Amino acid sequence: MDLGIKGRKALVCAASKGLGKGCAVALAAEGVAVTITARGREALEATAAEIRAAGGNVAGVVAGDIATEEGRRAALAACPAPDILINNAGGPPPGDFRDWEREAWVKALDANMLTPIFLIKSTIDGMIARRFGRIVNITSGAVKAPIPELGLSNGARAGLTGFVAGVARQVSRHNVTINNLLPGQVRTDRLVSSLAHNAAKAGITPAEFEAQRLKAHPAQRFGTAEEFGAACAFLCSAQAGFITGQNLLMDGGAYPGTL
Repeated sequence: MDLGIKGRKALVCAASKGLGKGCAVALAAEGVAVTITARGREALEATAAEIRAAGGNVAGVVAGDIATEEGRRAALAACPAPDILINNAGGPPPGDFRDWEREAWVKALDANMLTPIFLIKSTIDGMIARRFGRIVNITSGAVKAPIPELGLSNGARAGLTGFVAGVARQVSRHNVTINNLLPGQVRTDRLVSSLAHNAAKAGITPAEFEAQRLKAHPAQRFGTAEEFGAACAFLCSAQAGFITGQNLLMDGGAYPGTL
C-alpha cells in the first residue's frame, strides 16, 4: 500500500533508538523527509546514516533534550512546519509513590505530558492551514492497564491522553489527526534494562526472567521496533484520515480486557 505521504515532512522525537527510531525509519521508507532529534548525538548520527544508506531523506539531525524549552526550540528551528509530528520521550523511573517529591512529578509531567502539548501547540495551526496533519504520541500500555511501580508515567501519560481526547475532535475537520500509540512489551533498551532489574530482584538470570515473561505472554514473544514503526507510519498515512483521538494498543494481546 502506498501510504500517500511521500514528500511530507516529519519531526520525530527521541528517534536515535528504540520506538522513535522505528517510527523514523518507517516514515523515511515511505518517502517522508524526517528530522530526527534525541539527546545522544552519536546514536542519532548512526540512525541518520542508517536511514540515508537505505535511501531515506534525513532533512535534519538535532541533538538536544526535547523535554526542555531549548531542545524544543532547536527541533522546531530545524523543522518549523512539519506535516507529521511524532511525540516521544523516555519514561520516568519506577519506584514507590511515597518517595516521589514535587520535583520528580514536575520532571515526569514536563517530559511525558507538557512537552507533547507544547509541540502540538507549536505545529498544529500550520497543519490546519495546509489541510494535512498527523500527530502520533508514543505513550504506554500503562495508560490502559496502570503499572503500580510506574506511577509517574501512569499519571503524566494519562494526562496527555485526556488532553488529546479533547483537542483531536477540534481539528479533525481540517484533515488533522491526533492519535496515541501505546506500546506494550517491545524489545528496546528500556525493556532489556527492566528485565535485568526485575531478574535481579527475583534472584534469577535475565534470560530466566525473560523466559518466564514470554511463557505468560499470549504472543509468546516481545514486539519489535520495526512493527511498531510500521503501525505509526499507517496512522500518519493519507488513508488514516478518519482515525483520530484513539489509543492504539500494541501489546500482542497482553491486555485482557474487551475494550
